[in-house]
Amino acid sequence: MVVKDKEREKVIDINYSYTSGMTQLEDENRILKDTIEGLKRELDKFREPPLMVCEAVDMIKDKVIIKIPNGNLFLVSIAKGCEKLKPGDAVLAEQKNLTLVKRLPRARSFNIERFVIMEKPNIGWKDIGGLDEQINEIKEVIELPLKNPGLFKKVGIQPPKGILLYGPSGTGKTLLAKAVAASTKSTFIEIVGSELVQKFIGEGAKLVKEIFELAKEKSPAIVFIDELDAIAATRVEIGTSGEREVQRTFMQLLAEIDGFKHLGNVKIIGCTNRKDILDPAILRPGRLDRLIRVSLPNKDGRKDIFNIHTKEMSLDMVNKDALINQMEDFSGAEIRAVCTEAGYFAIRENRIAVTQKDFELAIAKVKKQEEEEGEDYLRMFG
Repeated sequence: MVVKDKEREKVIDINYSYTSGMTQLEDENRILKDTIEGLKRELDKFREPPLMVCEAVDMIKDKVIIKIPNGNLFLVSIAKGCEKLKPGDAVLAEQKNLTLVKRLPRARSFNIERFVIMEKPNIGWKDIGGLDEQINEIKEVIELPLKNPGLFKKVGIQPPKGILLYGPSGTGKTLLAKAVAASTKSTFIEIVGSELVQKFIGEGAKLVKEIFELAKEKSPAIVFIDELDAIAATRVEIGTSGEREVQRTFMQLLAEIDGFKHLGNVKIIGCTNRKDILDPAILRPGRLDRLIRVSLPNKDGRKDIFNIHTKEMSLDMVNKDALINQMEDFSGAEIRAVCTEAGYFAIRENRIAVTQKDFELAIAKVKKQEEEEGEDYLRMFG
C-alpha cells in the first residue's frame, strides 16, 4: 500500500509539473503574440500615408470645396461617415485625390493665450479712489445690463454694447474695467491693441474673430482692449500694405461689435490716451458710444487714493494734507509709486514705520523721474 501511494504521488507531481509547464508556455506564447501584434501596428503606422489637414469652404450637393494649406481651392468628394460638414470645419483629406475622410473638432488658428490675459479679477469698487463719477457711469452702462437685463426689456431700450475710457496714463482705466468685471462675476479678457496686428494678410482679422468667439464661450465676459488707438486710428486712403492690414483688423473689430446681440452678456471696454486720433466709426452710436473721461484726480481724489495705498502701512506722525498738496497733478499710479518709494526709504534705514520725511523724499524722486522723462521726450526732436 505504501508503494502504491508513493507511485500515485509521483504521477500527481508529474501531472502538476506538466500542467504548470503548459500554463507557462501559454503565457509566454500570449506575450509573444501581443508583442508581435504591437510591432505590426507600429509598422502599419509607418506604412500609412499621411492625411492633409484642410478647411471646408463651401458645400455643393454631395461635394465640398476645400482650401489646402497653401491656399489653393479644390472641389472634392466625401467618404462615408464624413458627410455632415459645415463651412469652416477642419477636415482630413487623403493626399492623392483629396477625398475627405474625417472631420476634426473645430480648433482655433491661434493660441489665444499668447495674445490675451484672461482672469477673474478680485478688485472691488472700494479699491478705487477719486473716480466716483466714472464708477457710477460704468455701473449704469456695464454692470446694470449684465445684472438686470430684464429691466431694459421692460423699459424698451437697448443698453450700449461698450464704452470708451480715455484720459492720461495711470489714472485707473484698467482698474475700472477689472472692478466692473469683478462686480458682475465676468471673465476679464484683456487685449493689447498692437498685438492684434499680425504679419500676414487676414490673420489679424481672424484673431479678432476668435477672441470674440472665446468671449462668448466664457460669457458673461468683459473684453478690455488696451491701446485701442493702435488699430482704431483714423483711416487714410493711401497707405502702405501694413496700414491696410491694420484697417482690415479694424474693420473686423467693427463687424464683431455690430454682430453682438443687444442685451447680450459680453461687453466691450476700449481704453486709450489718444482719443483725438480715433476713427469716428468706432465712436458712433451703436458701438463704443458711451465715452467716459478718466482725468487726473483732484484734491479729494488724491486723498482717497493715498488712503487706499497707505491703509496697511505703518505711519509715524504723517501730515497727509500737506503731502496731498505736494502731489498736485499726480496720477493714481504716481501716488501709488510715492507710497512704495516711501516704504523703501524706511526699509533702507531698518525701520518699519514710514515717516513724513520718507514721503517727501519719495515725492521728490517721482517728480524728478517725470521731469527727466519729459526732457528725454523733448530731446528726441532736437
